[in-house]
Amino acid sequence: MAYKIIVIGASKGGGQALKTILSVLPVEFPLPVVVVIHREKDSDDGLNQLLQKVSSLIVVDAEDKQPILPGYVFLAPANYHLLVESTSAHCHFALSTAEPVNYAKPSIDVLFESAAEAYGNGVIGVILTGTMKDGAHGLAAVKKAGGQTIVQSPETCEASSMPKAAIAAAKPDNILPLEEIGLFLIKVGQASCLPL
Repeated sequence: MAYKIIVIGASKGGGQALKTILSVLPVEFPLPVVVVIHREKDSDDGLNQLLQKVSSLIVVDAEDKQPILPGYVFLAPANYHLLVESTSAHCHFALSTAEPVNYAKPSIDVLFESAAEAYGNGVIGVILTGTMKDGAHGLAAVKKAGGQTIVQSPETCEASSMPKAAIAAAKPDNILPLEEIGLFLIKVGQASCLPL
């Protein structure tokens, strides 16, 4: 299977979980990584600088109409939903100021559902630690489109309600301890680039 994009959703405890995953991804990692982590509305929490310290990839806040390229970790900006839009030429981001979804803005569901619509079975969806149930419907949409679905095992989460909701809704392909997720993404990413 040739995957095209990785989408990751996280909430409480997500900063540390993302550091664990991003720290193992190599500079030549072939897939773009797009992250929604629940942030305060007026947040200037320096999340991209924090993650950049451990990541070989370039960590940026996503911008409206920005092309989606490998070599980057794109973060959903605070107080915006982040969507993937597809044109005949390429996929790019769109930012939305619509109302919160599942009490969250940015919403994991919004990103995952739009990525599944744009990329179909080319999506790898990952749900990490967090509270409430944002991401459960989005991960189910990725699964329905034929993408790869991964959930952090609840016993390795700082907050387990979000992963548990995703497991119940999506019946994910893989439930993995946090320390194994980055290595699994490397394996799947390399397989995406093998010649047929």
